[in-house]
Amino acid sequence: MRRGAPPRVGVFGIGLAAYWPQFEGLRERLVGYQQGLEARLRELGAEVVSAGLVDTAEAAREAGAALAGVDLVLLYTATYATSSQVLPAVQAAKAPVVILNLQPARSLDYEAMTTAEWLANCSACCVPELAGAFTRARIPYRTVTGTLVDGDPAWEAIGEWLDAAHAVRSLRAARLGFLGHNYPGMLDMYSDFTQVHAQTGAHVEVLEIDDLVARVDAADAAAVERKSAELREQFDFADPGVDPIADEITPERLDWSARVAAGLDRLVEDYALDGLSYYYRGVDGNAAERVVAGVIAGCSLLTARGVPTAGEGDLKTNIAMFLLDRLGAGGSFTEFYALDFEEEFVLMGHDGPGHVAIADGRPVLRALKLYHGKSGAGLSVEFKVRLGPVTILGVSQTADGRLKLIAAEGESIPGPTFRIGNTNSRIRFAKGPAAFMDAWCEHGPTHHVALGVGHQLGRIRKVAALLDLELAVVD
Repeated sequence: MRRGAPPRVGVFGIGLAAYWPQFEGLRERLVGYQQGLEARLRELGAEVVSAGLVDTAEAAREAGAALAGVDLVLLYTATYATSSQVLPAVQAAKAPVVILNLQPARSLDYEAMTTAEWLANCSACCVPELAGAFTRARIPYRTVTGTLVDGDPAWEAIGEWLDAAHAVRSLRAARLGFLGHNYPGMLDMYSDFTQVHAQTGAHVEVLEIDDLVARVDAADAAAVERKSAELREQFDFADPGVDPIADEITPERLDWSARVAAGLDRLVEDYALDGLSYYYRGVDGNAAERVVAGVIAGCSLLTARGVPTAGEGDLKTNIAMFLLDRLGAGGSFTEFYALDFEEEFVLMGHDGPGHVAIADGRPVLRALKLYHGKSGAGLSVEFKVRLGPVTILGVSQTADGRLKLIAAEGESIPGPTFRIGNTNSRIRFAKGPAAFMDAWCEHGPTHHVALGVGHQLGRIRKVAALLDLELAVVD
């Protein structure tokens, strides 16, 4: 499900003005094709800004002005046009360009063909010319080739471009909270906020732990009761089990998690947050330590409703979670837990919040007497990701400061997992666990990733193109 505003897509078709007086009705026919294409784009969820059919260099300049501010330009090659009457439009629009090489019919009647009929079907003729001109003008572009016919594979690719444009538009408008600081010493996670702003367009809102503590303290009884009821509705409650650090879920523990969840909701509302990265160590059981120890359940609820939360102050993985969520794939905060060389899978999970909307079955709350490597105790979340195709997406940073996407597709498979109050899933990749880990680490990753459902590489490739970020694919 898409969250947020639809992608704003600019569309213009092209043709050659010299054809219109020569072939009566040709222009009107091509305009009809373009109007049908635009209607289909609206059905796919796009906000369409149409610059009409462009057939001269002067009209191209006017089209470029009309398309200013769009997220994506779809250039429909209705028939042949010279590149000089197309280039001004994309130069002025200043948005990523996808050339739609969409022929009206899958095949032509060669014996009965006329010049006019050919010109109504020669979408491909100018595409190489445009590609050459755009390359020399340093204008990035992609092509989608196929037909206007329903069911053509080209429409799946167009849908992926719209999904990617939606995710990128959402990211560029996002307010990502950064609460506290990074887990001390995790150098892979340290982020340059200025570069995040510059390269993604997202705003990083730096928050104090006091901002959350004050809202937790101010939560009224009705708000706490609502969150308690939501936790009972969304989660199963686990018995302690075999782990000696597990404990009973007491009414007091449930009430505290509900109170912190109410404070988190207020924090998100007051600062208009679309995502949140957090970590705070606390000291000797002080108020800050108690609050942060109680955020896991509330953060899981936030993530499920489209405000992804990442622990340990991992802003970069929060971006990956946000992108997968806006692509409709979820995106759960995850790391590599262990390798199983007998059954050939990677165990992946994390302590803390998870995307409970993509859980396989009902997620579980388990009380822990302590959090390993962290201060405090409280309720933690346990589940595995929905079985079937999955995608992992990481956001790392290169030595020169550029953000970098790293992705791979796999499968979430059935089988026992840990019952220690952590998310954990069996993920099988085509390479096998040893080869996969070696290949993944070649790309300088952050140790966390976002884990989402479905195979999403087609969309992720397009997201990377729209953000102008490097993408490494491990397949």
